[in-house]
Amino acid sequence: MKEHVVSKTVARLLIPFIQLYALYVLAHGENGPGGGFQAGVIFGAALILYVICFGIDEGRRRISEQAGDVIKSLGILIYAGIGIACLWAGGAYLEYAALPLGSPKLASHLGIFGIEIGVGIAVAGVMITIFFETARKDEDD
Repeated sequence: MKEHVVSKTVARLLIPFIQLYALYVLAHGENGPGGGFQAGVIFGAALILYVICFGIDEGRRRISEQAGDVIKSLGILIYAGIGIACLWAGGAYLEYAALPLGSPKLASHLGIFGIEIGVGIAVAGVMITIFFETARKDEDD
């Protein structure tokens, strides 16, 4: 892969824009198509593009297996944490309006956005893990 200067240069230019687009999809998911799952897939795809262009060893230096596990766990903890916070506030699991964040409308908005962030983080982590596990299987064969 050392001789693939064009693909590496294009990847270096595109990856920040792909990640920015993932944040856009995450932020506007409640108003249009998109949300946490789609943003997580797009963000994971940006990191997979990096690994494809620069090699699996360089990709593992950037994101270790432990870091991938932390990313997946963090996303799930955010999701579950918001649900548990709703229970502590006296509502049902993921009843955002029960959160003590001012008005029920604001609490619902922030609760849904927090859930979308958690889902996006978890999906990106799972996508990266699946890619690395698949690439490892191919290396072993």
